[in-house]
Amino acid sequence: MRVIPAIDIIEGKCVRLTKGDYKTKKIYNENPLEVAKMFEDAGIQDLHVVDLDGAKASHIVNYKVLEQIASKTKLNIDFGGGLKTNEDLHIAFNSGASQITGGSIAVKNPKIFEGWISQYGSDRIILGADCNNEKIAINGWQEESTKSVIPFIERYQEKGIAYVICTDIAKDGMLEGPSFELYRRILNTGNLSNKEQTNRPLKLIASGGISSFDELPKLAELGCEGVIIGKAIYENRISLKQLENYIINK
Repeated sequence: MRVIPAIDIIEGKCVRLTKGDYKTKKIYNENPLEVAKMFEDAGIQDLHVVDLDGAKASHIVNYKVLEQIASKTKLNIDFGGGLKTNEDLHIAFNSGASQITGGSIAVKNPKIFEGWISQYGSDRIILGADCNNEKIAINGWQEESTKSVIPFIERYQEKGIAYVICTDIAKDGMLEGPSFELYRRILNTGNLSNKEQTNRPLKLIASGGISSFDELPKLAELGCEGVIIGKAIYENRISLKQLENYIINK
């Protein structure tokens, strides 16, 4: 299972929110590149970058930060937040993103999102399936849709999606543990028939609520392909040394 630290950006700074509430913003570092380099030095290879300003504005905003991290580290960067148009996507990829995550766009404009999957392939486009009470949330989590998370994922698997990031918003930033049961059900039911699974197995990336290192092996055992860790690192609940050892020994 891949370990993927998160850098959330507001006004060019590395921040964390609680349950996606912008009023709970806490700045951890004025320089996201410094944080990214720290992760890279610990043996981390992947990074999840969220443009929170972009998510609120419904277009990419902090692409210069992405460009800086991509040009000065060798990290594989998954970038999301406010990607709504083909132009946003071009900017993200041209600024150095290895993958992009689309959430709101997959709900509000499925034709565009499906076009991205066709054009760029399932290795570069990630489905953001962030949910509250198992209903997909959109627009920086400010709005709840009527779509249930598991059918939502299944529909996009049929369209070719392989990677899915699922955040249980109720858990996000709470340091109370992830949604093991939800991920178990997604992995049990969020897969296609055996024949289709061989071609497109679900690569579920767990996100939200990670509070201790002991939770990582449990998520790996469930079958999660990756785990995004944010506040637990910034609040020293999980040390970079622990993650370094995990990466070496996995």
